[in-house]
Formats: sequence, structure tokens, C-alpha cells
Amino acid sequence: MAGLSIGIAGAGLLGRLLAWRLAHAGHRVTVFDPALAPGPRFDGWQAAGFSAAGMLSPLAEREVSSARVAQLGWRSIGLWRSIVAGLRTRVGFAACGSLLLAHRSDRGTAQRLLARLAPDEPGAVRPQALTPAALATLEPALLAIAHAWLLPQEACIDTVAAMCALQSEAPGVAWAWGQTVRELAPGRVCVDGRPPHRFDWAIDVRGVAGQAQAPVRGVRGETVWLRLQGHGLLRPVRLLHPRHRVYVVPRSADLLIVGASEIESADRSPVSLRSAVELMAAAHSIFPALDEARIERLDVNLRPALPDNEPASSIEPGLVRINGLFRHGWLLAPALVEDVLQASGLAAALTPAGVAP
Repeated sequence: MAGLSIGIAGAGLLGRLLAWRLAHAGHRVTVFDPALAPGPRFDGWQAAGFSAAGMLSPLAEREVSSARVAQLGWRSIGLWRSIVAGLRTRVGFAACGSLLLAHRSDRGTAQRLLARLAPDEPGAVRPQALTPAALATLEPALLAIAHAWLLPQEACIDTVAAMCALQSEAPGVAWAWGQTVRELAPGRVCVDGRPPHRFDWAIDVRGVAGQAQAPVRGVRGETVWLRLQGHGLLRPVRLLHPRHRVYVVPRSADLLIVGASEIESADRSPVSLRSAVELMAAAHSIFPALDEARIERLDVNLRPALPDNEPASSIEPGLVRINGLFRHGWLLAPALVEDVLQASGLAAALTPAGVAP
């Protein structure tokens, strides 16, 4: 089925991943997006993929998600490893696990969470309790906190670098920037004020912008970008907090991203003083060296969620839709894309031969 014309609505993570794979499969791909340029803007309106911290945490996400999400997530970690290896651009990726930390006063909350994270499933990955000495060996920069667990095999990825690489390394793709798609039908993409564009296949991956075709809502996420030379953190860290699940993710040797899971709101206004103070205070309580960090950016964005917070995809002749990845976009995208491409017959596998080992 090589050589088909394919129109993709949305240049977020799903759109870029699909375009990259379909172009390598020999299809003629056009991607439509209202953004004026491919790079990040950090203004609250960019693709949510740019704003994400990049944690790939199928085990930790069992707190709020289904076994299906976890299974897709474990598959995606393996797919990301292959995808990153096949990109010419250097994209940071590490799979050395993550940490879950709790202060002494939050032990009860931690035990309830751990019960959710240890399902009675054959071969399931389970949290490993750490002594203060073991924690200090893994992450010397962290405070010797009361309770700590290693979540093995979890990973993280540099989301900005990956978004840029997938776009720039998609051969022959036509990127139609500044074009807002209002409607899709089998083989047809309708852009504001223009006649419909005709394709063999149309793919809808607009996320929150696809509300006219799906019961999707926006869920707010906030992050603080901190610059700290030689911070020393090697893996993502989650802290159990009375109001949030606060996380700290190393992006590079001198850049950290601090955030919380989600806020049930479609508000795109800037980060509030209260949120910023709570996030940074929680992170500082486990990472004392942050008192010398410089605040580089406060970022906010919306993640697309369906009523059950589960991802959904549909395929009919000439039309594919994927939406509702919620806060699991980077965790789920590769596996969902691979499933859709195989089910539609558009590509045999996510990682094309000759692109990754």
C-alpha cells in the first residue's frame, strides 16, 4: 500500500510521529496545523508535547490508569529506544528507572499508592523499597528522605528534542503551518476558508482542538523549568505531596523540570503564584541544592482527555482518529501509532527498516 496520499490534522506528538513513520514507508504526507512554525513557543498554546516533562512511567501511572495503559506504556518504552536510536539528531533518552519518595508524615498515602502499583499479575514490575543508604548511592543529590522506592525500567525522554527531530527528519513531508482544520471525513481534510483537500487517507490527531468530533476536554498541566549547573540528578523523581504528585525530571546536566500531575481545568492562563511556590517548595524539600537554581521558565498547557481518561482510536476506510492520551501522551504514542498503522495496513511496524536497528 506504499505511495498513498495522506493528510494529517495536527502537528503535535502524534502527528509528527505518524508523519515520520508514514514518510519512511513511502507515502506522500501533508500535515496541517494552526501553529505558524514547527518549534516550541511556551505560550500556553503550543503542542502539548513540547510542554511535557517526558516521564515514561507505566508503573507509577497505575495509580490512576488501567492495565491497558501500563501495557501500552511498557511497549512504548521499547519503541522509543528504537526510534531515538534511528534519529540523526541526538535526543536524550534514559531507562534507568524512576524514584518514588515520601516524607514520614505521608507514609499512609505511600502505602495505599504502593498497593495500586503492585498488581497481582504474572511478571509484573514492582516497586523496590530503598534504604537511605541505597537512595544515597543511586541519587547522592537527594535528601535522605524517610521512605523511598525504585520503580525499575521506567524511562524519560527529551520531549523538545524529540518533537523537533521527528519533524525535521520526516523525509518529503509537506508541513502546512498556519492552517486550522475544522473538519475531517474519509479522504478529506477541510481547512478554514479553503476547498477540501483530497487524500487517500485522512488522520485526525488534533487533541483538544478536535472537540467538535470527540468528547475531549483539556486538562491543565503546569511546569517550572530550573537551571542548575551540575545538578547531579540521574533519574525522574516523584514526591508524594498532600495536594499533588510532584515530579522532578532531569532534562540535561544543568536543566530540571518540576511539575505536578494535572489540574482539572481548561484554563490556559499563566502559572499562578500559589502553584509555582508549591511546586518549587515540594521539590526543594527533597533536593536542597535547588535553592541555587535559576527559574528559566513557567509553562502551562492542556492535555486532551476523554470522559474515561483512556485513549481511543478509530479506523474506517480513508479515515483514522486518535485522541484522549490525557497525561500519558509520551507514554502511549508509539504503541498507539504502531497499532493504528498495522490495523489500517498503512505500515507494518512503527520503526521502519533502515531507520533504527
